Amino acid sequence: MDYEYAPLRLPSNVDKLTAAAQLAIQAEFSGWELARVQLFRDGTRKVMLRRRIQATPQPGLSY
Repeated sequence: MDYEYAPLRLPSNVDKLTAAAQLAIQAEFSGWELARVQLFRDGTRKVMLRRRIQATPQPGLSY
C-alpha cells in the first residue's frame, strides 16, 4: 500500500488536549492517521500524518 505523508510542527504553546483535538478533526474529515510524534526539549512537537493514496481526490490539511 502506498501512503502520502504530511509533516506538521506544533508549537510549544499548544497543549496536548488541543493537539489531540486538531488531529482527531483531520482524521475524521480528511482520512489522516497518526504515523509518528516527536517531542522536543523546547516543547514543540513534530507530527507525521499519513493516509492511503486513493484514486478519488481527498481534502488536504486545514491549518
